[in-house]
Amino acid sequence: MTRFVDRRIATGVLDRLGDEPVMALQGPRTVGKSTLLAEVARRHGVEVIDLDQPAVRDAVSVDPAAFVAGPAPVCIDEFQKAPVILDAIKAELNRRLEPGRFVITGSTRFDALPTAAQALTGRIHIIDVLPFSQGELAAHHEQFLSIVLSDPASLVAAQRSTTTRAGYIDRLCAGGMPLAVARTPQGRRRWFDDYVRMSLERDVRDLAKVRQGALMPALLRRLAGQTAQVLNMAQAARSVGLTAATAETYTRLLEDLFLIRRLDAWGRTLRSRAVASPKVHVLDSGVAARLMGVTPQRLARLDPAALVEFGHLFETFVVGEMFKQVSWADDIASVGHWRTHDGQEADLVIERVDGSIVAIEVKAASRVDRRDARGLRALRETLGDAFFAGVVISTGEMSYRLEDRIWVVPADRLWNA
Repeated sequence: MTRFVDRRIATGVLDRLGDEPVMALQGPRTVGKSTLLAEVARRHGVEVIDLDQPAVRDAVSVDPAAFVAGPAPVCIDEFQKAPVILDAIKAELNRRLEPGRFVITGSTRFDALPTAAQALTGRIHIIDVLPFSQGELAAHHEQFLSIVLSDPASLVAAQRSTTTRAGYIDRLCAGGMPLAVARTPQGRRRWFDDYVRMSLERDVRDLAKVRQGALMPALLRRLAGQTAQVLNMAQAARSVGLTAATAETYTRLLEDLFLIRRLDAWGRTLRSRAVASPKVHVLDSGVAARLMGVTPQRLARLDPAALVEFGHLFETFVVGEMFKQVSWADDIASVGHWRTHDGQEADLVIERVDGSIVAIEVKAASRVDRRDARGLRALRETLGDAFFAGVVISTGEMSYRLEDRIWVVPADRLWNA
């Protein structure tokens, strides 16, 4: 049984009820969406309509209008199990369009259901509910993103980080899936295996007709092997015996089920310099490690293969933590990665609605020098004053200013800042 964890996203959900007619909480299975929805329902004295229950789903499918006419907010869990309810929500909003009417959850990305997306265009606000952050697990109120967006110089602190390389390995192998983090390492590995198998056998089947479904696990493992790297779809397809077109279709299914995330190339740079291909990240670093077949003991080795694996997983871990903090923010316009054809890169570029840019480079090493910031430096030179801050996140102990608008900070400042 997992202990209670206070979710940062909960405050945003409750606050936005006053502005949005429909809020959709979307994210992986077992990540805590139903718990959040139950809390919303409890605070408003209403019941949850759970479409994961066959009897409820059958009743809703027969008469959806009866279920959406209750007192606000009408709370509907796993809406994708009976998409017809979205048409009934639209009809109800046509009669009375007010904030706070509906809160729905789904384990499938909302725009994966085209008719659903069309039905509620302009009336729905989508919130990603992601695995636990490291701050949530430690009961720390993370402020790293808000600090780097407002006063990055204050990230520099006299105290040294006490998190060791082994500590980071343990964290990234555990990940943040609620039902996995509290288990023993052996139990966690079994849970990851069951989670992936059920997602591929049940959820993919519910979402789409897949002709070569037996190859989906192999494709997912191959994509996990590319985590934190520029996506090479042709190579992934060939390695598992799929055409590139079929592999692309299956990859989108894996995205729709929140198993992987495609991080698009950030598009405000000169196209003649920038690579347009996305990077791929497994959504949860613990799932990624299991799919790659690596353990903390393996990652602790200092041989070249283990160092490469740790580097990729560490980047996926840091990017995942940043995405969680982005999901709580209100003023983010876009998130992507930046990479030039000559190899200069920023692993994460965060653009605010005012056009200012924060860029992050991840280094799975304890020592950082000016060469490690060459991508941030190039981006700073390209953007000029729009470049607000660059941060090199490392496994080192010290935080310091490297040069103009570029800082080095230990990774644990993500949840301790």
